[in-house]
Amino acid sequence: MLRREIKVLVFDQYGTVVDMQKGLTEAVTPFLQKKKWDGQPNSFVTWWRRTHFENSMIDALCDRGHTPYRQIGHRAVSYVMDRCGITYTQDEVRWLVSQIETLKPFGDVVAGFEKLRSNGYKLAILSNGDRDMLKAAGPHIGFPFDFVISVQEAGYFKPHWKTYAKAEEIIGEDRSSCLFVANHAFDCIGAKSFGMRTAFIDRRKRPFGETPHQADLIVANFAELASEMARPA
Repeated sequence: MLRREIKVLVFDQYGTVVDMQKGLTEAVTPFLQKKKWDGQPNSFVTWWRRTHFENSMIDALCDRGHTPYRQIGHRAVSYVMDRCGITYTQDEVRWLVSQIETLKPFGDVVAGFEKLRSNGYKLAILSNGDRDMLKAAGPHIGFPFDFVISVQEAGYFKPHWKTYAKAEEIIGEDRSSCLFVANHAFDCIGAKSFGMRTAFIDRRKRPFGETPHQADLIVANFAELASEMARPA
């Protein structure tokens, strides 16, 4: 049914297309060594990402105007530096946040995109990132999408329903013809509750959880996604 009815695959970028945990850990490791912090760089990145997520959800729920992703990131990194007792400058925080724009895709991603496109699907990004951040990230991903959409267009962070509605409007296809793909259950739940079909990339081998908005497809990686969505020749 998905192969027959889906026209567009819409992808989350951070953590689904690009490897945030690995890429940011590699970026912060020499920085933290220079600061003589004796903790684990991987933990620093986990705290950073978790704080960023919490702050973005607060921003959407307060509904008092959209705060740019970069600004939310700046607050998150500053908080984690304070938590770790690290002295820092604002320029250092800005540099760390800018590393998000240089992240590389997971190893199976581009080949998966190419196979999906060869099967006639349009491919889109719907990301919480700012417009200019997504543009800067493009060359590092190395794949030309049909649409690259920032939640700035809707004025809310995902999983607010207006982000998926704005994507539907820009893409020009009915929501039921869109398969939203993410490595995060919350994002799949948001898209499914709006009326899109969803695919959960279970790279981390974690349960999807109890929800009335279950994913239509659960796969281990992009190779499996492309295989499941392959249309007969």
